[in-house]
Amino acid sequence: MINEALAPDYIFEASWEVCNKVGGIYTVLSTRANTLEKGFHDRLFFIGPDVWKGKENPLFIESDDLCVAWKKHAQDDEQLFVRIGRWNIPGNPIVILVDFQPFFAQKNSIYTEMWNHYQVDSLHAYGDYDEASMFSYAAGKVVESFYRYNLTETDKVVYQAHEWMTGMGALYLQAKVPEIATIFTTHATSIGRSIAGNNKPLYDYLFAYNGDQMAGELNMQSKHSIEKQTAHHVDCFTTVSEITNNECKTLLDKPADVVLMNGFDDDFVPKGSTFTGKRKRAKASMFHVANCLLGIEMDNDTLIVGTSGRYEFKNKGIDVFLESLKRLNSDKNLQKKVLAFVNVPAWIKEPRIDLQERIKSKEKYNTALENPFITHWLNNMNEDKVLGMLKYLGMENRPEDKVKVIFVPCYLDGKDGIFNKQYYDLILGEDLSIYPSYYEPWGYTPLESVAFKVPTITTDLAGFGLWVDGLKDRNGIRDGVEVLHRSDYNYSEVADGIKNTVSTFSAMTDEDIEAIRQRAGELAELALWKHFIKYYYEAYDFALRCAKKRQLN
Repeated sequence: MINEALAPDYIFEASWEVCNKVGGIYTVLSTRANTLEKGFHDRLFFIGPDVWKGKENPLFIESDDLCVAWKKHAQDDEQLFVRIGRWNIPGNPIVILVDFQPFFAQKNSIYTEMWNHYQVDSLHAYGDYDEASMFSYAAGKVVESFYRYNLTETDKVVYQAHEWMTGMGALYLQAKVPEIATIFTTHATSIGRSIAGNNKPLYDYLFAYNGDQMAGELNMQSKHSIEKQTAHHVDCFTTVSEITNNECKTLLDKPADVVLMNGFDDDFVPKGSTFTGKRKRAKASMFHVANCLLGIEMDNDTLIVGTSGRYEFKNKGIDVFLESLKRLNSDKNLQKKVLAFVNVPAWIKEPRIDLQERIKSKEKYNTALENPFITHWLNNMNEDKVLGMLKYLGMENRPEDKVKVIFVPCYLDGKDGIFNKQYYDLILGEDLSIYPSYYEPWGYTPLESVAFKVPTITTDLAGFGLWVDGLKDRNGIRDGVEVLHRSDYNYSEVADGIKNTVSTFSAMTDEDIEAIRQRAGELAELALWKHFIKYYYEAYDFALRCAKKRQLN
């Protein structure tokens, strides 16, 4: 007889990115919330750091009516200070923001406790380790308080901690409240990311690396230690793709119990005439900025391509993207002109006033501005890697160049001073997106791209690319996603692969491209949370069963 799967009555999820938009985990949590909320309603709680205290946070709507009695008890009797409200996203789940500052006074005793219980080595802590750990520990204390005040041991409760930054809270609950089932999710191993970021070959030599040894070599002992000990001690250890699971097996000495692939919700994708209008306006905006910057008028037949994401020059494949554009510029098979955007936030000083003045005038220009590659001045113009590589490659955005490149080094938040459009309102104007990642545990950017019916090029070193590769009867870019094989040593082949795919795409008819756009949208549909949420229920079942066994022993 098959045992019926166990499901939680209450879920608590802790992350540094709850109501705090700093990276890809924000996308994971905020797009999944609506799907979970439908099943759990107000029995789903997200826990984040109260880093916006005293400032307006558009993502958090504070409430005086939620959990009033417990909040008073936590504050008066346990000196736990929280703000409770709703996350301003679809589903509007309950959020508990934790003030973790008071715990700094107890830091040494907390670290001693973690060493004694779990051999977590905090001796080599630096940077953001202390801040993350105090938040994590405080979050664990808050959940313990909530559980003891509001719930009973007949309630099935799951606590899910995201990334090393919340590991300490999961370990605290494991020891202090064994009735709560713990799940730990690593979205990227700290050592794997560090190996890749330090230009060491990660994949071909993965089998030969020892995680503890590499942590010492790369000065990552404390982050690696909390990540590894949490993975080994929680009820259910999870990660986001098979490619990251390979890292976990080798670098953490622990394979994932369940792989939680990242889905998304498409409620932010406009439909029908709204979509058509936004796409038209996005293209017009990109062409207008290009004209003002380059002094060259682009016709509607120009292919707009782009890349975006965090400024990890090698890991995100920004280097190979620029290399491919250089090769594309001299490719005889290229049938159209190409306008390429690098939408990667850097250390900006200010939007360019000369460019702003041209944009406002609405005129057409036939002379380029000085430095016709960049929309905002940087604080470190001479050290910037994108500008440095463009110079090295000899890319000058001359009128005769078939490929022009524009670096947009700001967050596209609607008030950047040049485009003044949100990221999603600009990306849908692209004809093709390119994300040739070297290190990418999942890869939301190419998934978001195909959701907006923009075909994409990615690699099989991205979790998303690997997932697409596993689908049946794939036909590359003609099905909306070209997945290039990438390894430690085939940089040049990847650059040629991008060049050749863009060239092929440039020769396609409008009818071909429209069909590809439709197929890209259909592929995105397969990655909706309604399809991927089942993996979370597997993890809940696994964790609850392990917690049950722990209590019996």
